[in-house]
Amino acid sequence: MKKKFDVTDLNIIEALATYGPRNVTEVSRRLHLPTETLRKRIKRLSSQHFLRFNIAIHHARLGLKKALVFTEAIPGYEDVLLDALKINEYWIFVSRCYGMFEGCVGIFVIPNESCDLFEHFIGEFKRIGLAKRTQIFWLTHSHSVHSLRKWFNEREKTWNFNWEGWVKEIGKKVNPLSYPLLESKASSVKVDEIDILILKELEKDARISFKRLGEKLGISLQLARYHYYNHVVCGGLLKNFEVFLFHFGKDSEFSFFIFSFYKREKLVKFASSLMDKPFVSAISTISGGNQLYAYLYFPRHEFRRFLCVLSELVKNGILKSYEYVIQDLNSSSRETIPFQCFKDGKWIYAHERYVKILHKFLKEKPSIEKLGLKIYTKK
Repeated sequence: MKKKFDVTDLNIIEALATYGPRNVTEVSRRLHLPTETLRKRIKRLSSQHFLRFNIAIHHARLGLKKALVFTEAIPGYEDVLLDALKINEYWIFVSRCYGMFEGCVGIFVIPNESCDLFEHFIGEFKRIGLAKRTQIFWLTHSHSVHSLRKWFNEREKTWNFNWEGWVKEIGKKVNPLSYPLLESKASSVKVDEIDILILKELEKDARISFKRLGEKLGISLQLARYHYYNHVVCGGLLKNFEVFLFHFGKDSEFSFFIFSFYKREKLVKFASSLMDKPFVSAISTISGGNQLYAYLYFPRHEFRRFLCVLSELVKNGILKSYEYVIQDLNSSSRETIPFQCFKDGKWIYAHERYVKILHKFLKEKPSIEKLGLKIYTKK
């Protein structure tokens, strides 16, 4: 039988995200918990509640730009559309979705010099009759949110969703957003294939040992350690650690929201109010306007209440508009950084090849492997 979360569990999750799951000793010291007690709690959370440890990569410093893509499917072609998105090797997340439209959502990381080509690739989905419409949002500065205690009732060991209090909080005057959402534009740094492969392995398991990392990459433990500290950490390639937990249980869902505002001031207030909320997984500003992207996680019964609150915010002029899709967890796939496309110190974006395969895929609908496009799995 699963044990309910308590406030100590939530403190552990937040501390692991702040100080890193590789540094259990520091987390133990900060929380004043015996190391063995901490390890036992982490083991229980991992086995009972799908606790996972990953990293968030600073893609801009690798010369990559993150794109959020919405595609509305032609009825009956939803699964075909999902597979077709994977033709572009730069995808890191794809999923079926529903809500304001039925289709697919994807996240890609595209080389800076290839953004126009990527927009052409996504535009092909509509031109060849695979999608009714497509939207691309170029994400700028992203932030992972790991705050869980804000609305947690320690006595009842559950969350109280204080929507009225949140609305009042949004209306208050706040200081301008500082890092991470309004940081200055990051310049790319020089990296090599070892750095990229280390990032790939850390995305799969942020706790991997240097010994195991060296074995996977075919290098010595010392060289793995050197690249991690001197290139990945000092180069700012590792943005932060991500600790994932289904803290609301199975009767919940994830959703992708785009919030639009009349003025930057409204966006700042709204974004600031999300920084410590347990229903927020990640937020990001969007290039080219007063828009904010948020990846949100709710108990199912709270989702409708959230939409009602958003409606009131629109009426009150805080929000201009919003749109969303709900993630289909049964048809979601994640992939690591496209390490296979990094050769001789640069990213190779095979645009013509992707478009050619896309047309062939729609015509024949074979498996992707038969088309000659190797889909790399997390091995």
